[in-house]
Amino acid sequence: MLTYALVLAVGLVAGVVSGIVGTGATVILLPVLVFAFGPREAVPIMTVVALMSNFAKITAWWRDIDWRGCAAYAVGGIPAAALGARTLLVLPERAVDLALGVFFLAMIPGRHWLAARKISLGYGGLVVAGAVIGFLTGIVVSTGPLSVPAFAAHGLVKGAFIATEAAGSLAIYISKAATFQHFGALPLDIVIKGLISGSSVMVGTYAARAIVERLSSTVFQRLLDIVMAVAGVTLLASALR
Repeated sequence: MLTYALVLAVGLVAGVVSGIVGTGATVILLPVLVFAFGPREAVPIMTVVALMSNFAKITAWWRDIDWRGCAAYAVGGIPAAALGARTLLVLPERAVDLALGVFFLAMIPGRHWLAARKISLGYGGLVVAGAVIGFLTGIVVSTGPLSVPAFAAHGLVKGAFIATEAAGSLAIYISKAATFQHFGALPLDIVIKGLISGSSVMVGTYAARAIVERLSSTVFQRLLDIVMAVAGVTLLASALR
């Protein structure tokens, strides 16, 4: 009981953070899931949690979704996520973590450079971004922060950013979960643990809407930078251990 109480408490915090900036739940919750259930179960459990978290963000900001942007991202992301999940055991995860950590840190100034020059990512760019991010998401636990610069470069902020990123990510995670299920990596006990863990994340996500509505666009952009910095440092630390 104490184990689940810890997971639910941290999941609530993760849901609030993810609901405010659109990502970050994995960075916060995954270490607790590894501690509670072990690394082998933590990955598929987090996949179920991610499905629930993204669903909550979609329903919280339903009217703000850029459906064309979401569709473009999903077109590239869905098949790529299935391919990435299938090759999960082939590539060295440490090398992927190292590359992603460097990318996240580099994109903090890179995102501002693009914004300063008013360079936006069109629908074709979102297809390519979806393919790359989808493949990487199939390999590692989560690449949530990778989609931050992609959708931010498309010109989305606050509720529109959160909901559209969540809708695109949901499509990718459904593809990943289906692949895991096909290869027997999502038995019923894992699904139940994921549903329990994800329930508190959903509650935190819905609660975060009131906070987002009060944020200025400038503060929101600063929070995105902080999330990418934390994700980048975390991945680098994991890869260099």
